[in-house]
Amino acid sequence: MENTFKLTEAGLENLKNELQTLKEVDRKENLEALKEARAQGDLSENADYDAARDEQARIEARIKELENILKHTELIKDTASRVVMIGKTVELKFDSKTESKEFTIVGHLEANPLQGKISNESPLGRALIGHKKGQKVVYKAETGTEITVEIADIK
Repeated sequence: MENTFKLTEAGLENLKNELQTLKEVDRKENLEALKEARAQGDLSENADYDAARDEQARIEARIKELENILKHTELIKDTASRVVMIGKTVELKFDSKTESKEFTIVGHLEANPLQGKISNESPLGRALIGHKKGQKVVYKAETGTEITVEIADIK
């Protein structure tokens, strides 16, 4: 069987909205662009037509990708567990001198470190899974450096 994609409810809604927009808005706009480009005449040297066809291929590929993801989605359920797992927000202290930072552990499709969402497949995410509040976790960053973090809170 194909891989399953772990998504939070918010991530699932975002993908459904993107799919709906692609089907109901982007496809129609692209069809209009194709009609206008065809009306210009010779298609062999028509840059507008080529661009519209490329955009059509991009839209259709993304629709197919999203439909596959939605078909194979495993929804991350929020539990009362006090152990770090996908869907939990963890407050981490990287050392005693810095303020703590919050990260939400999500599936790789939703990961966005700039928004504080880290993948369960990332070195830090993988190291945190299964640990409890107050524990210190050592993980190896992609640079090869070993970093110790303390789990200050799990939400």
